[in-house]
Amino acid sequence: MAIVAESFLPQVNGVTNSVLRVLEHLRATGHEALVIAPQDEGVPDEYAGFPVMALSAMSLPGYSDVRIGLSPTSQFERIFADFAPDVVHLAAPFSMGYSAVLATSRMSIPSVALFQTEIASYAASYGWARITPILWHRLRRIHSMATLTLAPSTYTAQTLLDRGVPRIRIWGRGVDSVRFSPTKRNETLRGELAPDGQVIIGYMGRLAPEKQVADLAALADIPGSRLVIVGDGPSRTELEGLLPDAYFCGKLAGEELPRVVASMDVFVHPGELDTFGQAIQEAEACGVPVVATGVGGPLDLVVPNVNGLLYTPGDLEGMRSAVACLVNDPVRRDRLAEGARLSVAHRTWSYVCDQLLAHYAEARNALRHGDLEVV
Repeated sequence: MAIVAESFLPQVNGVTNSVLRVLEHLRATGHEALVIAPQDEGVPDEYAGFPVMALSAMSLPGYSDVRIGLSPTSQFERIFADFAPDVVHLAAPFSMGYSAVLATSRMSIPSVALFQTEIASYAASYGWARITPILWHRLRRIHSMATLTLAPSTYTAQTLLDRGVPRIRIWGRGVDSVRFSPTKRNETLRGELAPDGQVIIGYMGRLAPEKQVADLAALADIPGSRLVIVGDGPSRTELEGLLPDAYFCGKLAGEELPRVVASMDVFVHPGELDTFGQAIQEAEACGVPVVATGVGGPLDLVVPNVNGLLYTPGDLEGMRSAVACLVNDPVRRDRLAEGARLSVAHRTWSYVCDQLLAHYAEARNALRHGDLEVV
């Protein structure tokens, strides 16, 4: 497999995380892989024993963490001719992925494109709403050329169908339920985060406009609670001013991250543009009930009154009411916490990566025999 990753280490995000887990599974199951990623300071030469090829890229103006690939299609044609992949895996294709899928189309190589980021919708969050149709045109062209498109949730699959993207399958994400576990809950840490014994309302994710973290201001004065925010990003300074009483942990890694998440009492996910919601799964694996907006990826992950609560997008009073309900009702909170853990117990990375291998096989067979169903 040649994996063309629109984002890779040292950047840590949902795209990078899923690529790393896929590479680990490919190594464990005896496959060969090549990673093609944007050039960036700190890109490793290899991962899981597989080589990483870094191609020329530039930072997106105003958002240095996002790298835009600059390599032409001809370069991907040479790479694919040398490596001879059975399948090309396109992780959140947009710039590098566009050149790569053109190459696979010309060379008749099966490709599986993973739709992971609402790039077109994010544009409006940064004041670029006028280019949204252009971005959707590019995304539709990329995914229409791919042999298969994998959507991370049923909502996203329907969105892509409505946009005219053919040959869609659903492929979710796994969660490490050993790393993210209720056993990581730490009372000493809870004392540091909420020294007056408050119920901890938590958020984990990028601090950026598209994540709508500012909506958490509606929760800032719920009696007996403390906001704890994990993550970093371009909006951090603004959010620290908006939420002066919140505890900002910054970006966490290693064992420190699951310790903080497991030590939360309620997890809140305010973003309306998430195609999946990996942070939701990780909170659920830690046994933390989730309050999320009822749109996008969370619809597949949060079952009301089983592992959390949903609120109508944009209804901040509804969000506050749902969170306050759990803050003030420890019995219900504990019941939903148990449901949260059980709801993701089967979603191991090994399980979902085996599903991915089946999609690879479907793409290979379909291109060989020309019998792929449109939907």
